[in-house]
Amino acid sequence: MNDQLEETKDFLQELSEPLYKYISRISPAGLDWVVHIIVKIALLCAVFFVIDFILKVIINSVFRFFHNQEKYPVVNSIYASKITNSIAHFIALLIIGSIHESIFAGALDRTTKFIIRSVNLGMVMIFAGMLYRALTGFRNYFIIKQDFYKIMALNAISETVKILGIFIFSVVGICVIFGIKGTTIVGSLGAITAVLVLVFRDTILGFVTGIHVATSKNMKVGDWVSIPKYNLEGNIAEINLLTTKINNFDKTYSTIPTYDLLTTEIKNLQVMSESNTRRIKKSIYFNINSFKFLGEEDIQRLKEINLIADYLEGKQDELKKEKENLKHKDKIINGRQLTNIGVFRYYAQKYIENDQDVDQDGAMMVRQLDITPQGLPLEIYCFANDSKWEHFEQIQADIFDHLLVASKEFDLQVMQVSVKV
Repeated sequence: MNDQLEETKDFLQELSEPLYKYISRISPAGLDWVVHIIVKIALLCAVFFVIDFILKVIINSVFRFFHNQEKYPVVNSIYASKITNSIAHFIALLIIGSIHESIFAGALDRTTKFIIRSVNLGMVMIFAGMLYRALTGFRNYFIIKQDFYKIMALNAISETVKILGIFIFSVVGICVIFGIKGTTIVGSLGAITAVLVLVFRDTILGFVTGIHVATSKNMKVGDWVSIPKYNLEGNIAEINLLTTKINNFDKTYSTIPTYDLLTTEIKNLQVMSESNTRRIKKSIYFNINSFKFLGEEDIQRLKEINLIADYLEGKQDELKKEKENLKHKDKIINGRQLTNIGVFRYYAQKYIENDQDVDQDGAMMVRQLDITPQGLPLEIYCFANDSKWEHFEQIQADIFDHLLVASKEFDLQVMQVSVKV
């Protein structure tokens, strides 16, 4: 390899000497070194692109043999992120750095420093690109593995590293171009540290939030979430360093600051989607004035309802036995009695227990809530066996359509509060 480089240097030196003399002869007086630099850079760029093209063809051809993503996930991640191109750039620039002295050797004193700084600046840019592509390669690897929590952590880290990388490589680039020490620039930044902290406040908070979310595994991209603070409900489409994108159910997108994932109440509803169940928690308000004890005629009439016939039969016998030893047993208020609201509550319970659209393994409950000025709330608490929004709403509506109408059979009055506009 060294012998080939030496031969290339000798060839370029022999080729450049006549060209150097010709350019020196036709160049304006005093500006011949400028023309030499331009021609020298053009020649070096031409050599660089030729070597770079050949290296990319060779390296990429080798990587194509490992095209199976499942078998070679690491190799495919490297190839997809184009780190191989950065490697080709780096090798080509090293070759250019070793042979540039062979071109226009006569103008070496005036052009060497400029060319060396140009090559070094190219190295800095290639290293910056290689860092960016390496971070992309890591992300591609975890995408192949479908490890979304690690993707979130890597997003937070990579975005932060990119910002720091831009700053560091910018400082190094300035040092290379002007030939100054990096400590001089870094030392001058000490006075504005507080300003930098204020400028990058959201970046720091986003970085911390991304790490916290990834390690706690509270949520990930694709999760169905609800954010009451912003009145949002939808799927997380993307979590970046500064913003989080939510795909709303109305086909719109909303963005919130990423640090809100750490400081704001967020309901993760993904577990309902994964279990294919969704909670029904809704109340019917009844007029208290419509509540009453059930007489014999009422009980006989309600026995025709299949869901509560056996219940009424058993309760009727039980209450009769209790009343045998009571004084004034003919008075309905003495002893325990059946009420229309109580029997309806039992009916509603049996109805949801026999509804095929209700998850029979989940909690099922019909309960009374605290009395309000609008009446007594009777809450239905259960889980629909389909979490899709449109199906869930249909299941919930079917249950309440039936119960609202069925309440008339029990002589119950549903409250309707009129609002004056």
